[in-house]
Amino acid sequence: MKKKNIIIALIFVFLFLMSCSILEYAQTYLHGETNEIESIEPVATAEVDPVTSETLSALNAQVMTMVQETFQAIYNSVNPSVVNIQVMEEYGWTTVSGEGSGFVWDTTGHIVTNNHVVEDAFDITVVFADGTTTKAEIVGTDPQSDLAVIKVDPEGLSLQPVILGDSHSVAVGDLVIAIGNPYGLDGTMTQGIVSALSRSLTVDESSMFSRTNYTIPDIIQTDAAINPGNSGGVLVNISGEVIGVTAAIQSSTDSNAGIGFVIPSHIVERVVPVLIADGVYKHPSLGLSGVSLTLVLAENMGLDTGTRGILITDIIRGGAADEAGLNGSYQTMVAPGRISVTYGDVIIAVDGQPVDSYEEMVSYVFNKTEVGQTVKVAVLRDGRELEVDLKLQGE
Repeated sequence: MKKKNIIIALIFVFLFLMSCSILEYAQTYLHGETNEIESIEPVATAEVDPVTSETLSALNAQVMTMVQETFQAIYNSVNPSVVNIQVMEEYGWTTVSGEGSGFVWDTTGHIVTNNHVVEDAFDITVVFADGTTTKAEIVGTDPQSDLAVIKVDPEGLSLQPVILGDSHSVAVGDLVIAIGNPYGLDGTMTQGIVSALSRSLTVDESSMFSRTNYTIPDIIQTDAAINPGNSGGVLVNISGEVIGVTAAIQSSTDSNAGIGFVIPSHIVERVVPVLIADGVYKHPSLGLSGVSLTLVLAENMGLDTGTRGILITDIIRGGAADEAGLNGSYQTMVAPGRISVTYGDVIIAVDGQPVDSYEEMVSYVFNKTEVGQTVKVAVLRDGRELEVDLKLQGE
């Protein structure tokens, strides 16, 4: 069952419902008591059979059958590519087990998953949809995109790589399907829609002694059910193409609450080949942290309330922003219980491209720049606009 079938079905239903509404309106209008209608001479028309409930039920059944067959075809096509990943990790002085999902990248044995699924693992077991079980080794990891590549020995295995879709073409409202292994329940499929686009996801670099955070741009939000164990699984469109990797949820109960976050396929397509080749991926970095400028912040800084940009909250020592002379924000204790805030620079554009939010800036840097490239950063400092050259470092 192909994508066009469900589209045709939905269009058919829409046109059918529209025609019913128009017919109902026409009947009401023609039977009204207005002088204009009464003055019109009757016109002979062909007799139209009324739409019966049986006809409507039959049409609904046909549409639902087509949708069901489409979902079944997608599952049968994609599920063989999705694997269950079981890991053993050292946690303090003990050993713990964990699991997640992954998917076949190529026929040479490379499998993609989330970095947080395997980053501390000393033993990795991969279970395929047909029950075949084998060991795997880590090939490359990237904490900043929360992606990792592991590898199994392909000999004797029937490996079915996924087909990547274009996450740039995804729109809010698109029907999507998630396939993974929530709570170890292998081969689980859930469905929903794309709820939002261009989210950002902060990844805490997991060591208890580390305070480093990374922000993944262009995150897809979905209401398709995602639970622990889905990490590293796939989100596909109605053509069965992978448009992202299911990575995280927002929930007060650590279970599905209808807010799931997915790493888009254009990031996967960019990072994974480099991980396979080099084991690491160097991200271009501005060397700073920031927040989107709000109306309240703008007022507090004495800026026009319509000002858009990113307030720099912190500068990484020795990083690109530090080398370029940009200023971060800091607090000073001026009296017991009283803190004075000194605001840093506000970034308003990168290479002439306006950036209205922190998410926009992170997305631009990831998608449009490379390590070692010099970019022109426009900032507001003490109400004045200035431009500085900043050479991007890798991290």
